[in-house]
Amino acid sequence: NEPPSQKRPVVLGRWAQSLASGRIRVRVYGKRELEKMGAGALLGVNRGSAHPPVLVHLHYAPKGKPRRRVAFVGKGITFDSGGLSLKPADGMMTMKYDMAGAATVLSIFKILGRLAPDVEVHGVAPVTENMPGPDAYKPGDVVRALNGKTIEVLNTDAEGRVVLADALTFATRLNVDEILDVATLTGAATVALGKNIAACLSNTPRMTERLRAAADAAGEKLWPLPLEATYREHLRSKVADLKNIGNPGAAGTIIGGLFLEEFVAGKPWAHIDMAGVGWNAAGTPTSAPGATGAVVRTFLNYLRSL
Repeated sequence: NEPPSQKRPVVLGRWAQSLASGRIRVRVYGKRELEKMGAGALLGVNRGSAHPPVLVHLHYAPKGKPRRRVAFVGKGITFDSGGLSLKPADGMMTMKYDMAGAATVLSIFKILGRLAPDVEVHGVAPVTENMPGPDAYKPGDVVRALNGKTIEVLNTDAEGRVVLADALTFATRLNVDEILDVATLTGAATVALGKNIAACLSNTPRMTERLRAAADAAGEKLWPLPLEATYREHLRSKVADLKNIGNPGAAGTIIGGLFLEEFVAGKPWAHIDMAGVGWNAAGTPTSAPGATGAVVRTFLNYLRSL
């Protein structure tokens, strides 16, 4: 809920570093390290901003041998103007919450030391602003993601999936058994499910079952949507491996999920689109007006179920 100019990427990175203690380690990668790494997708989105990006990596190691190794990945757009595909003024009013996915991941690590699960947990958050600055990436540009895949950018306001491409690839290299990502990804999720239900897409039915049970126990709601294979053609590009949007007005949340699946290297994976549930201007029984903290309790219950 902090004003966007008070939580620029480096500030969120510092807050993440403050979580390091006991069995939790934190590393924050800066712009030069991201350039050496080849994180062209995150760096592409950042080009319009006066403030450099960071990639946050948190790691919790249990005392004994871990039963499982899990990575949580959260979108961290500290302010989303839409970039050159500029949002209307009303659409920007709440965009300080576009880092809710990253906040979810950081919140998990704030609790892990006390929860002490016998599961190894990684947290990954790509953090940047999406602004229409003089060097902003443009519709028609092509960026190269960390795994080498090229992305044709046709709408700079579909930036969340672009930064997550690099973060998911980073997570696949951490020797984890499964990956869960959470993001305020699509307005289409709110159109489809409203403000009380988050969308869930997964390549592993068992993960969907566990997540829905964890959400029920937390008093939260998830609803599964299909990763419809025939819709993959919507992402076909003539100049790159894939484009960052599908056909306008058609299955936007599913298309977003299919895009993200391209970057999980076949690992068991689930995506939570929290665009609708992450903000409530009137407040909820568990949060003040503004950001809701949705999905945090679901993910903690999920860890306990493992």
